Formats: sequence, C-alpha cells, structure tokens
Amino acid sequence: MTLLLASVTGPDEAETADRHGVDIIDLKDSRNGTFGAVTPDVVAATLAAIDRRRPVSAVAGELAMEPDRIVRAVTALADAGVDYVKVALFAEPRREDCIRTLSALARRVKLVGVMFADHGFDEALVPLMASSGFAGAMLDTARKTGGRLIDHMSVAALGGFVDACRQHGVMGGLAGSLEAPDVPRLLLLAPDVLGFRGALCGDGDRAGQIDPAAVDIIRALIPVDPRAVRPHAPAAAKVDYRLLAARGYTVKDDVATDRILVRDFVVPIRIGAYKHERERTQNVRFNADVGIIRAPHVAQDMRDVFSYDVILDGIRMIVAQEHIELIETLAERIAALILAQPRVVSVTLRIEKLDVGPGAVGVEIVRKRPAEFAQVRPRQSTAGEGDPKIAT
Repeated sequence: MTLLLASVTGPDEAETADRHGVDIIDLKDSRNGTFGAVTPDVVAATLAAIDRRRPVSAVAGELAMEPDRIVRAVTALADAGVDYVKVALFAEPRREDCIRTLSALARRVKLVGVMFADHGFDEALVPLMASSGFAGAMLDTARKTGGRLIDHMSVAALGGFVDACRQHGVMGGLAGSLEAPDVPRLLLLAPDVLGFRGALCGDGDRAGQIDPAAVDIIRALIPVDPRAVRPHAPAAAKVDYRLLAARGYTVKDDVATDRILVRDFVVPIRIGAYKHERERTQNVRFNADVGIIRAPHVAQDMRDVFSYDVILDGIRMIVAQEHIELIETLAERIAALILAQPRVVSVTLRIEKLDVGPGAVGVEIVRKRPAEFAQVRPRQSTAGEGDPKIAT
C-alpha cells in the first residue's frame, strides 16, 4: 500500500492536510526554490498544530554537497523534533560523502535521501543510503516547470527504482509535479509514498494555498494504507500472475458495466521460444477490451473513471521485466494485472506478433472474475472523520 505525503508551507496548511486524511505532513518553502527549507519558528508552530497526529517531515534546504553544512542543517531539524528529514542529493562530487557522513544521525531521525530524475539521478545510491541507515529514498524533479516525474522516466524505470528500495529495505517514494491522472499509473508500482504539492493547490499552482477539495481528490485515489508508518514495514506484495489468472469465474449478467478500449498498441518486446527470437526485439500489437463496474454517477474527475493508462503502463511494465517465451504466458500475465484493479470484472485481450510473416499471428483470451470482488469506492470526504493514529 501507499502513503500520501503533502508538502505544506506551515501550520495552517498542515492542519488542512491533517483534516483531509494526508498520511505524512512535509514542511517545505515552495516559494523559495524546489527544496526550500522553512524557518525554525515554522517547524515549531507546525509540530504544535499537528500534535503528533501525523508524522512530520521537513526538507533540509537546497544545500551544496558539503558534509559539514548538511549535517548542521539535519541536526537542527532533528533537534526541533520532526520525524523525517528529507535531504536533497544533488549531482555534485561529494554526494556520496554526504550520505556516509549522515549515518551518524540516522539513529536520531529518519533520513530520506531525495534524488532528482532531471538532475543526476543515480540508482546506485540506494544501497549506499540503506547501508548508511537512511529510512527511505525518493525520486523528485528539480525543475517544477520542466515536466512531471513521469515525463523524465518511464513507468518501468520508476518501477526499477521502487524495487531497488524494496530490495534494500528502505521506503521508496515518488514525487515531482504529479497530477491526479498519474496516481493510478504509479500505484501499479506499489511505492511506499507518493508526494504532492501542486496537485493539492487551487488551479495546480504550487505557490498558492492547499485546496481541501483538491486534497480530497488525491486522497480518494490512494487507498488508505493500514500500515503504521515504519521504515521497514512489510512491503506491498507483488502481483502473483499465476494465482490471479486462475480467477476464471463468470460475471453475473445483470451487472451494469462499461468498457475501456485499447486499440492497436504496438510495442517492441523480447518474446519467442526460438533461439533467434532471443537475439532481437519484435513488434507486438495489443488490443484490450476491459469491462468495469459502472460508476453510480456521471464522471466528474479522476475518482470516477478507470484510467486506460493503467492498461498501457501494465503492458509496458510486464514486457520490460524479462524475455517471455510464449505469447500465451504474456497474455495471462497482462490479463491478471488488469483483473487485479478494483473495478475490473472482465478483460478480452488480443496479442499479435507482427514480424513473423506477411500477416499477424497471435492469441486472444477472455478472463473474468466474480462481480462481487469488483469494487467502486464511493466518494468520501475525510473532513471531520476521526484521524487515524500513525505510529512513528
């Protein structure tokens, strides 16, 4: 499951985020650069306002990679009593020295190293952060006007980063000008944290104020995580395609469904049982017809729809993992991933190899699951509800 992090500028926005169900309150001066630090007074006021109802993180600032300077900044935030300190790891010569030096503070405060997809991201730093006692690693964007995180890295590449964090026992987080339509796509990767600022503000202006209605949209798109916020909480289970594919049940005929269509999606992939097919990619065409439980009202925002990007990204993720010998195996894996989505009740999937001969060859499968297992999450505002206590 995934935690929702909201970057706020002070106690007023923190209280709004708290009332609307955000999991982690993240202090940042969004008017002072990408990673601007707030003042000690703002940290103290925010901690008093939240009163331990939610974990609070704070950024250390846009600092040069000078170990002594960064240690001082992190120490000051640890002394102030925040739960997490986010450290920007810019692509400078002493970046690794900074990580190693911070290991002395890892027992006092949970450290999160933040790398930037558009500014020197290096996945090799994940094991170094883990061995230095960091609680987590995040990917963000350095330039907030230069596109979203997903513009700089593919979903498959982001999945590789999340997997690396999982393998090394640290929380893996994603942020960077993310918008509501990005949420269902990134949830496929099961990151520990998704971070937002602009998407929570009116008109998407990250320099403006957090808008409760915008927070509600993002909150509703991310299922509430029952875990306590612990750096080494059990990771979300990966999809077992074989078990999911076994759900070959029928759906009741009277269930109202809509259809999501993907047509003529062509991807070069590694597939085939012959030796020569292991030596090159070949073009494969995908067509999908996905039946979903109909929403109870006319669609108004991302809370009311099933995103076709989930299908496209799911295909990209699966074909990027390894060479697959049989097209039937590929079809079962993709169908199983699609059926794992809450509203989906059926999928018809056609996969065709385009480079075998003058025509196309392939397979078409139909998979269904019981309608009672499909879910439509009703709109719920978290304002006024009891706030879950999250252990830190």
